[in-house]
Amino acid sequence: MTTIIVCDTCDYSMLEKLHEGKTGGEILAEHVERLAADTDVKVKRQSCLMGCERHCNVAIQAEGKLTYVLGKFDPNAHSAEAVVEYAQRHIESETGQVPFKQWPQGVKGHFVARIPSLN
Repeated sequence: MTTIIVCDTCDYSMLEKLHEGKTGGEILAEHVERLAADTDVKVKRQSCLMGCERHCNVAIQAEGKLTYVLGKFDPNAHSAEAVVEYAQRHIESETGQVPFKQWPQGVKGHFVARIPSLN
C-alpha cells in the first residue's frame, strides 16, 4: 500500500507560518485526505519532515519500493490533486519509479529526494 506522508507543521508560505489559524501543511493535508479518501492511497500526517526551506512537504512511500520526497507546494486542492495522482501511479509501479511522461504536471519541479527501499 502506498502512503502519502504530509508534513503538517510546514509553513503556509515563505512569508507566512499560518493562514486563518492553520499551517500550510495542515491545509495541504486536509486537501490530500479528502482527495485520497476514495482511492487505494493511505494518508498519514507527520510533524516536520525537515524540509522547512521548501514549505509544504510530502513523502510517498510503500514497502519494497522507492520513496520520494517532494516539497515547495502551495497548500491547495491543485497541489493535492497532483500528489494523489502521482501516488496512484506509484501504486501501479513495481518499484515505485514512475516514468517522467506519466508525472502529473503539478509535481514536476517539486522532487527533493529519492530514497531506496530498505527491502
